[in-house]
Amino acid sequence: MNRAYVHGYSERENQRLQDQASTLTDLLHADSIFPPGSHILEAGCGVGSQTLTLAQKNPRAFFTSIDISVSSIEQARERLQAAGCQNVQFQQADIFNLPFPPDSFDHIFVCFVLEHLRDPEKVLVCLKRVLKSGGTITVIEGDHGSAYFYPDSEEAHQAIHCQIQLQAAAGGNALIGRELYPLLVKSGFTAVRVSPRMVYVDASKPEFVDGFIRKTFTAMIEGVRERALQEKLIEAATFDQGIRDLYRTAEAGGTFCYTFFKAMGRK
Repeated sequence: MNRAYVHGYSERENQRLQDQASTLTDLLHADSIFPPGSHILEAGCGVGSQTLTLAQKNPRAFFTSIDISVSSIEQARERLQAAGCQNVQFQQADIFNLPFPPDSFDHIFVCFVLEHLRDPEKVLVCLKRVLKSGGTITVIEGDHGSAYFYPDSEEAHQAIHCQIQLQAAAGGNALIGRELYPLLVKSGFTAVRVSPRMVYVDASKPEFVDGFIRKTFTAMIEGVRERALQEKLIEAATFDQGIRDLYRTAEAGGTFCYTFFKAMGRK
C-alpha cells in the first residue's frame, strides 16, 4: 500500500471518492472541456471518480488515465465500462517515471494527486516533458486550511489538523491548494492562472449538506481516526467530539465553507 495516500484504499474510501466527485462535478468541471480529437493524460486517476466525469463531458477527446495502484486501475476500468465510456485507456504507471515519449499529449489533467506526493514540483516537471509544446495542464487541489464552519469547534479543528499532520508525515501536503501558482511557475509553465472554487453549504443546499459535509469532508477526517490515535496526535474523546461537531454543521442552522483551487498553465 502507498503510505502517502493517508486515506487508504478501503471500499469506504472508494465510496467517499465517488460521493465527492458527483457532488463537486459542476463546481470543479464546468470548464473541464477539451477540443475534439485531443489526447489527454490523466495522471493519478485512482478509482476513476474524476475520469468518468471527464470522459462523459468530452466524448470526442481521448484519455490515457494512469495510476500506480493496480487495484485502483481495475476499479476505474470497471466503472468506465459500466458507464459505456469508450474514450479512455487505462495503464498502470509511475508518475515519476512516465512510460511515454516526449511531446505525447495535448493536455494533462491532475486532480487531488499533488497533495499526496513528496516532490510535487518534480512531478510537474516530469509531466511537462510528455506535454506537447503549447499544450496545457490543469491541476486541482484542496486546502484544509480553508475549512470554516458554524457552529465553530476547537475539537473539530484539532481533528482536521490530525489529517494535515498525518499527510505531512507521509510526505504530502493537505494545504497545497494555496501553492499551485508558484509550483506551476517554478516547474516552467507559462500563462499560469488559478481559480478558487469555494464550496459554501447551508440548509438551502441539501445536496451539498449530505454530499459534501457528511459524505466527503467529514467522512475523510473520520477516516484517519485510527492512525491519529496510534500516532498519539489527539485524545480519542477530543477527536470523537470534533467529528460530532463537524456533523453538527450539517444540521439546522449549520454552515460549512471550503475552497478548492483549479490551476491552468501552458508549456
